Amino acid sequence: MQIDLTGRTALVTGSTQGIGAAIAAGLARSGARVGVNGRNEKRVAEGVERLAAEVPGADFVPVAADVSNEEGAQRVLETLPEVDILVNNLGIFGSADPLEISDEEWRRYFEVNVLAAVRLIRMYLPGMTERGWGRIQNIASDSAVVIPAEMIHYGMSKTALLAVGRGFAKQAAGTGVTVNSVIAGPTHTGGVEDFVYELVDRDLPWDEAQREFMRKHRPQSLLHRLIEPEEIAHMVVYLSSDQASATTGGALRVDGGYIDSILP
Repeated sequence: MQIDLTGRTALVTGSTQGIGAAIAAGLARSGARVGVNGRNEKRVAEGVERLAAEVPGADFVPVAADVSNEEGAQRVLETLPEVDILVNNLGIFGSADPLEISDEEWRRYFEVNVLAAVRLIRMYLPGMTERGWGRIQNIASDSAVVIPAEMIHYGMSKTALLAVGRGFAKQAAGTGVTVNSVIAGPTHTGGVEDFVYELVDRDLPWDEAQREFMRKHRPQSLLHRLIEPEEIAHMVVYLSSDQASATTGGALRVDGGYIDSILP
């Protein structure tokens, strides 16, 4: 399948590393101009430098702003007034005793993982609708469906994000704009490596630690390994294309079979 995004402008939030960086690289390889977002200028500049080395000749736009608040979102809009492809990838996660999670922490997870996406959709969907073409994707998680006992606040936020995607897909009905969620399974990123070592012996080599984590804490996975960020990016690039024009309002899984369901 030949995916050509030439002439399209994309914004990927939280894209200086991990899944977001892999998505930014994938969209750029298909010809899109890509806004690379992070909270501070130094980190964004370093992220753009790495991506430019990975995808020579690509057009990356540094977008340094904290999109979890209104002021940061406004800075994004000033940098990229029009966006054709919006990928809400920004997210925080971590384990916690459910009875010890404070009200403030519950609110923080909602603000970063849910409201940031809502805010950007509100900003960019009208322009997409007016132009008659657009792609919005929210990066969700298997934790939205299989709520981990040690990450209830995170799971809650990702469940809410699925509802956000479905609801805005109805708002965009018949306009040429599609809105979808991508359910990412346990994925190999730097942050996840830290999380794995919170739950298994820190003295184990990484390959052994990964296997131990999957065996004990994610035994439902049919891959028996963590997913690589590029594997998530492949789905996002497809959903960003003309070829995915009939896919909207969906929650598409790139979860390695982790969710025990025959439905997507």
